Amino acid sequence: MPGASAESSSTLREGVGASSTPDSIARALRDDLLEGILEPGARLTEEALSARFRCGRHSVRAGLQTLVSEGLLEHQRNRGIVVPAVTAERIDDMCSYRSVLELGALRLALTQGADFSAVSEAVGRLESLTAETPWRHVVEAHSAVHTKIVEAGGNARVVAAHRACQNELNCMLATIRSDFSAPRLAMVHRHLVDQLRVGGEVALRALEDDLELGGRAAMHLALRRQRGAPAHIR
Repeated sequence: MPGASAESSSTLREGVGASSTPDSIARALRDDLLEGILEPGARLTEEALSARFRCGRHSVRAGLQTLVSEGLLEHQRNRGIVVPAVTAERIDDMCSYRSVLELGALRLALTQGADFSAVSEAVGRLESLTAETPWRHVVEAHSAVHTKIVEAGGNARVVAAHRACQNELNCMLATIRSDFSAPRLAMVHRHLVDQLRVGGEVALRALEDDLELGGRAAMHLALRRQRGAPAHIR
């Protein structure tokens, strides 16, 4: 239930053992977020996580801080570390930042004459999924397509910034699920690859449309439906 402490959920994975490191703790909690196990409002305490991972609080604290820095968790006054809510404002902030990174990377890629074969291969993996594929795997395959677009630009700083952005976006999508199934996403992104290969303004416009319509607008719609609001009201 939203607002419940993380330790109250019987579905959380078992701890990874006495050798737990901050990285392994952060990875396990990130997986919980991607699976939708940790819901918005859930509170994570050092005491409960130390028991779960069978390690000291210092390791837990460092692991939590990693996820706070990624925007996957937040520190709230008088509550401690919690899973943040997905809001319309958060969607807009994320999508605007993501657009700056991806469109900038695409401009670099086009200037360098990238062939986008890696993007096409990522779409191929998306095409191998079915309508029954667990949502987490669909989200990850979709994320890989956009990661390959950014990597085609060849700028390591942009790639690193985008990776952090995608982590937060994927966790948001684990909470609010859009209407896009794996087959539909595959079809849309195969068309996107074709447009990227045309190059120039055609490529840039195609990516911008994907980010705004398939990204921002779809997330707003999913959030409104989750809240039971009329679909035509933003």
